[in-house]
Amino acid sequence: MGKGARKKGPKKDRKPKVRDVFVARPFEGLAAEPELIALREFVPSATARLTLAGDAERKVTLGTVLPMAAAAFVRSDGEVFVGMQVQTRSSDISRDLGRALRWALDAKPGDVLSVPDTTSPPEEGERLQDLLVHDAELDVNLHEDFSWWLPEDTEASGDVAMSLERANAAIMPTERLSTGAYWVLAGEKAHLRWVWPAEENRLLQALARLSAAGELGLGDESRYAGSFRAHGLLVPVWDLDPEAHAREWAEPAKELGTRLRTALDSLDDEPLNAAERRSRDGLIGRQLTLR
Repeated sequence: MGKGARKKGPKKDRKPKVRDVFVARPFEGLAAEPELIALREFVPSATARLTLAGDAERKVTLGTVLPMAAAAFVRSDGEVFVGMQVQTRSSDISRDLGRALRWALDAKPGDVLSVPDTTSPPEEGERLQDLLVHDAELDVNLHEDFSWWLPEDTEASGDVAMSLERANAAIMPTERLSTGAYWVLAGEKAHLRWVWPAEENRLLQALARLSAAGELGLGDESRYAGSFRAHGLLVPVWDLDPEAHAREWAEPAKELGTRLRTALDSLDDEPLNAAERRSRDGLIGRQLTLR
């Protein structure tokens, strides 16, 4: 028998290949999508209670960063936490988080899931869209440090104490202005980062419409800096006066949001004119992508 004949036929021990398809917009379909992206990408210390589908009695808290960047853990007092900012990921972040959430629901006080399961073949019912109430918003609570890692009147020790110290030192002052909109003081600069739940090209057109009309800013001492892509959505960014307090930008941001929503609605009946198309081309050149 020749070599070619001997090689024919499947190997008995070979596992079937699982195609891992990248999900560009992992939180699509959830009302909390803008907040999930913000908590994943740039909010330093925050928590929010999750609304589980079909099980209102279970309480699970979503956190930006957990001790040692864990995927999930159960505090000694029994409170369950799932972490957004972790060290590893698969092609579908929603599935990673869903698996961490399912693990946490069965875990006991003191249990820690260091990394999410990113290697098991996909199964039905394990994405956030399968586990959360779709139209539930996130009530985000910002914190000045990471003391929420511990039950009240508890002192950190060992690795947790070291992780807590490092995490606290990395926090940049942050304030939430509205859904998906966060003011952040980054050193000597201040920014507004705003996650918009709109299709990218449509949002770019609306931004271009405002830009051409001179209405894209938040008033004096502000300027549109550009935008970045994060998990399928566009996140516009504005540079702000670092000397001004975050609350001074709340009303200008509200007014800008109204203008932007009006511009989005107008696109159905009024295509971009020549000046607005030039503005759009300029905005496209000021983008970067985060994954």
